[in-house]
Amino acid sequence: MTTVSAPAPVGLEAGAPPRSLAGRIVDRLGSGVVQVVMVLLGLFWLVPTLGLLVVSLRSVQVNSAEGWWTIFTKPAELTIENYSNLLASGFTASFWNTVAITVPTTILVIGIAAMAAYAFAWMEFPGRDTLFLVVVGLLIVPIQIALIPIASFYGGIGIFGSIPGVVLFHVAFGLPFAIFLLRNFFVGIPASLLEAARMDGASEWKIFASVVFPLGKPAIASLGIFQFLWVWNDMLIALVFANPGSQPMTKALQSQMRQFGSNVDILSSGAFMSLIIPLVLFFAFQRYFVQGMMAGSVK
Repeated sequence: MTTVSAPAPVGLEAGAPPRSLAGRIVDRLGSGVVQVVMVLLGLFWLVPTLGLLVVSLRSVQVNSAEGWWTIFTKPAELTIENYSNLLASGFTASFWNTVAITVPTTILVIGIAAMAAYAFAWMEFPGRDTLFLVVVGLLIVPIQIALIPIASFYGGIGIFGSIPGVVLFHVAFGLPFAIFLLRNFFVGIPASLLEAARMDGASEWKIFASVVFPLGKPAIASLGIFQFLWVWNDMLIALVFANPGSQPMTKALQSQMRQFGSNVDILSSGAFMSLIIPLVLFFAFQRYFVQGMMAGSVK
């Protein structure tokens, strides 16, 4: 007589041990309920940004008397006067200084690091591994120990307080992490692709530009987002190396903190202007950001 065993429960293979509570929770992470919860958490994370926007669009008197959430019942209190005062205060120059510092820094770091990472990943030259270890070692060097020597050096060559001086400092300290990140991504590219390109007569530069760089777009986009945000939000380097004519927004806002009680309108509108660009950048390139974060996790 043949005995027919009962079918295994759905989601559980025959003979497999029972799933733990944590395992069952993980299995349900793709459910609609969890997705709704994640959306709600994301909206909750944006509440401070919404509050900052509302504060920047109301007068100082109203902000002092009421909380920002009262705007839902009093929308007539919104005004763009704060932004008009902000632009009249000279903040526009600081905004363009921030752009002039952040954009060249991001482009230079990506370009130099991508070429260096390709060399470390796929080119043979004497001392390659030792030099890469030196680059990795530079990751633990704190910025603070270089401030005084670099400031003295900049003063000697006449670029202290200028935008190029700030850009060069950011590039120098951004390269170690950038090279490390891209090199670890580039080594995961199939060697057969590079060998096929070499057999077709492609030079190393052609291989880098036509094969490696396009395949590395997810990691490069992630690096670009990280680097842009680091430089855009930096204050330490700006405080040390930027003078009033080259100061970015972070330093301009910091200079207003001494009078916080009387110029919250300038601070709130300036803070939102400095915040909105990184938010737009992140949401515009979030697909590449996620791909870059996941790159290399599965071989």
